[in-house]
Amino acid sequence: MLQSIKALGTAVIVLSKHHPGGDAEAQALIAKVMRTQMTKHQALLQGIISPHQKRIAMGFLQQPKFRAYQPASSEIFGILRQMKETFEGNLADSQKEELANAKAFEEQKAAKGDEIKAIQGSLDEKTTQLAKSDETHAQSKEDLEDTQDSLSIDDNFLIDLKKRCKSTDEEWDLRQKSRQEEIAAIVQAISILTDDTARDSFSKSLGGGGAAASFVQKTTLRSSRQSGARMEAVKVLQALAVKTGSPELSGLALAAQLDAFTKVKAAIDKMVVQLAEESKAEIQQKDYCVEKLNENELLTEKEVRRKTDTESKIAGLETTISELTDSLATLKSEIAEMNIQIKRAGEDRELVNKDFQATVADQRETQKLLNKALTVLKAVYTTTSVKKAALSQHNSYVSDFAPPPPPPGFSDYSKSSGGGGAVGLLTQIIGDAKVLEAEAIKDEQNAQQTYEKMVRDTNDSISSKQNAIVNKSQDKAKAEQDHGNAKTDLDQQNAQLMTYGNSKGDLKLECDFLLKNFDLRQQARDEEIEALKQAKAILSGMQVD
Repeated sequence: MLQSIKALGTAVIVLSKHHPGGDAEAQALIAKVMRTQMTKHQALLQGIISPHQKRIAMGFLQQPKFRAYQPASSEIFGILRQMKETFEGNLADSQKEELANAKAFEEQKAAKGDEIKAIQGSLDEKTTQLAKSDETHAQSKEDLEDTQDSLSIDDNFLIDLKKRCKSTDEEWDLRQKSRQEEIAAIVQAISILTDDTARDSFSKSLGGGGAAASFVQKTTLRSSRQSGARMEAVKVLQALAVKTGSPELSGLALAAQLDAFTKVKAAIDKMVVQLAEESKAEIQQKDYCVEKLNENELLTEKEVRRKTDTESKIAGLETTISELTDSLATLKSEIAEMNIQIKRAGEDRELVNKDFQATVADQRETQKLLNKALTVLKAVYTTTSVKKAALSQHNSYVSDFAPPPPPPGFSDYSKSSGGGGAVGLLTQIIGDAKVLEAEAIKDEQNAQQTYEKMVRDTNDSISSKQNAIVNKSQDKAKAEQDHGNAKTDLDQQNAQLMTYGNSKGDLKLECDFLLKNFDLRQQARDEEIEALKQAKAILSGMQVD
């Protein structure tokens, strides 16, 4: 277009210098420029030059050597200027379109660059996420093994604890029953021995004459010597019974008042042994309580750490699921946009192809018509030249026998000398049409190749994104499964912590009183044992005659 504008500008300048009239060389130059541009840009000038202007231009172009031509050169001048303005306007439009296309290309290039950068960033992020997931997976497997081991230990502990508790309850019921039976028997025996009827029976059996009187005297003497020690032992036992509030000691004090010998000492020995056994059992119970409370505290602390780890894992999985959901939505929207781009490009390609088909059809129809016209012209002008040559030979042959010359009439007819120029012009136009057809075909092929490459590249990108969607969907499904498993683990850990809390509460109910009063109970029991031993020593130290 720039070359055409430059040529037209040169023609305008030349025509303006030689206007009006002008020499033959300038007119030939102008005619050559006009012929070339009108042929090259026939479609562009079709609606610009009026039929009148076209006739003038063709008349100007068909004059032989432009000697006898007296054209309206001002109109030719105007046509040239109009053609130049048309080309300049078309050039401006083409340049604007090119700028717009260049801008669109730069924008698309920047968008694709951002897209590549975003995908690369996503790839790096997912690579890091994969490493973290592998690490989390390994840690989770280790936590699972630890939890299973802990569960097995806890189950064994629970089974053992239930057995111990059952055995302790049975032993406690048996001891309570035996103690109540013992206390009831002692109280009943004391009641029988201190009854008024028993006192009367004792008085009658001790109140007789002779030997009986002597026996009573000896007994009275012996009793007088023993009464002090017996009363001292009774006081010790009664004081201990009051201090401890023990009904067994009260019964033993009463028994000591009636019998200061073997039965009372045996009862004291039995009670000392019993108290020692109770002290030993209480020490064992204390050790058991301390051990179980410490074990419960350690298990609770370990489970709390696991719960904290699980909560952190759940938070990380929720973040991962959210990120994967956003990535999937982005990929799906990008695929939808690419499908729209392919559809639009296909529609544009279809329109361009239609224009190409119309252009090629027009050019081929033009060539067909011009070839027909060229064939007709060639037939006319070639035949005329042959006939002239034959006529010349015939005239020379019959000149010796020719009749008298005919009367004067029409002069010799000759074809227009411009016929040869018309044949040449048609030949040039046909050649230009073929060139335009070839250029149109080449442009169509380039456009088709560009379109196919764009479709291939876009389909490759869509396929890549679809693969990414599949992978991310699998990652999301696995993350959701891990999230569900982690939630289940968290519920189990909360339940386990609740079990530990209940166990600790039961242990406190069972052990708090013992642990808080252990030293006092041990001291009181030691004092009780010491008092019993003192009472037995007092009773053992009595003289018996």
